Formats: sequence, structure tokens, C-alpha cells
Amino acid sequence: MSAENVSELCSSPPTRGRRAWSNLGNHVRTSEPSDIELQELWSNYKAEATAKARDVLIVHYSPLVKYVAGRVAAGLPQNVEQSDLVSYGMFGLIDAIDKFEPERGFKFETYAIARIKGAILDELRSIDWVPRSVRAKARQIETAYAKIEAKHHRPPSDEELMEELDWTDDQLQTALMQISHVGLAALDEILSIGGDGGDSITLGDTIADTSSHGPMGAFEIAETRQMLAQAINGLPEREKLVLTLYYYENLTLQEIGRVLGVTESRVCQIHTKSVLHLRARFSALEHEPA
Repeated sequence: MSAENVSELCSSPPTRGRRAWSNLGNHVRTSEPSDIELQELWSNYKAEATAKARDVLIVHYSPLVKYVAGRVAAGLPQNVEQSDLVSYGMFGLIDAIDKFEPERGFKFETYAIARIKGAILDELRSIDWVPRSVRAKARQIETAYAKIEAKHHRPPSDEELMEELDWTDDQLQTALMQISHVGLAALDEILSIGGDGGDSITLGDTIADTSSHGPMGAFEIAETRQMLAQAINGLPEREKLVLTLYYYENLTLQEIGRVLGVTESRVCQIHTKSVLHLRARFSALEHEPA
């Protein structure tokens, strides 16, 4: 089954995916597989790598692609088609199915969501559609974060950022919204060091599947996980909470706003600021002498 064929399933109502599941393998089913059946399917696929089992897994998990594409699309300009993001994400789902290791005890959905999002971001990066002015502002903010933190050994306040950048509060908040709207500030973007065989390390790799990268790749991922945890722990509490709820609990920005008692746009700004802050910290940690 090709990524294009499954992307059609992702854009259809949920019942379409269930019918496709029930028709695969010439079995008649009226519901999705039980947990036991799903475990057996994973075992069979990992043992024999049959195309039929792989196709069933793709169809069963295909709603994840539409879910992730919708989350990514919410922060992108209207000229970016969600159907294109679904197509990009399908390659991430297929890659996740091929590389997932059920015996490690991790939840597939957590691993797959990161892989799907990574595939979408990779394709968006490859077509380089982000305006240069927005990229420049993101770099300016990251540089300011790094400079102030190196001097004071603590996260900078908005006032310190504005002073360093020689911006007003309106200019800072507008820049954060612009960066957010083009999807440039994403946690997955931070983890771009090369793994074994030239693969980049994604957020999903820090959660599971280290062995498939070989000894060197596994070491790099373990080191990345440690650096990422260290960098996140150094963030202000509100920024840590937003990252945790968004990336690990999979809450939407609107849902996080309800938790924090602020507007969705304010959460968007906090998220963007925290990721730029984290990128600056992560970069500094990478370049610290051993």
C-alpha cells in the first residue's frame, strides 16, 4: 500500500478506515481489532514482515497522520494544504511501523506521532518556504537568549530580551507570533544532530527505538536525551509546563490555555518563546567542553 493510497484514507471519515481494515486479508470485520489482536498483528509483522500485516497496521494507525497534520497545519499559513501535510506524514507513519519495537514496552502512538511530525517538518524544511525575515528574527531571539543566559546564568526575562534586542514589547510579541505561524519553532527542529547512517534524531528517537540506529546512533540518542532533559529542566516553570503538555501529553494549544487560564494566542507565544529558549540552551550545551 502506497503513502498516497493511505493518505486518501486519512482524509476520509473514520468509518472508511474501519472498512478498509475489515476488508484487508479478505476477512469480514465490523469493528477495529482488540488489543490482543493488535499485539498478534505486531508480532506477526515483526516476525515475518508480510505486506498484508503492514498494510493493516498502516490503515489502523492512519488517523494519527490526520491528527498530527491538523496540529501542524494550525500554525501554518493558509496556502499550505493540509492534504499535502497528510501525504508527507504518511511516510513518517510507514517509517515508524517499520522501525518500532513492541518488545521495548513503549506505546506506538507516542513514537509514531513524533515520527509523523518529523516527516512533515523535514518536507517543509526541504521546500524552504519560511520567509527569510522570520528566520532572521528567530536567530536574533536565540542569540539574545544565549548571550543573556551566559552572562547571568539564568533564563532572561522579557524585559531583558527587549533591551538586548532593542525591541518594544509589541515587537517581541509580534515576532514570536510570526515565528509560531510558520511552524519554525518546533521541538523536533532542535534535535538535528546526525545519527548512524546519516539519519537525523527526532523527538521520537529520544522516546524509543534506540537500538535500530546501531551502537553509535544509540549512544548519540542517549546523549541527546540527557542534554534535552537538562535543557528543559533549566526553563521557567510555565515554559516547561507548556512543552510537557503539548509534546508529551498531546494537548492542543487551546486545551493548554484552559489549563493555564490564558488565551490560546498567549500559549502560542509561550510555546514559541520556550522552544527558541530551549534551542539556545541546547546549542550552548552541545558546545560546552567535555
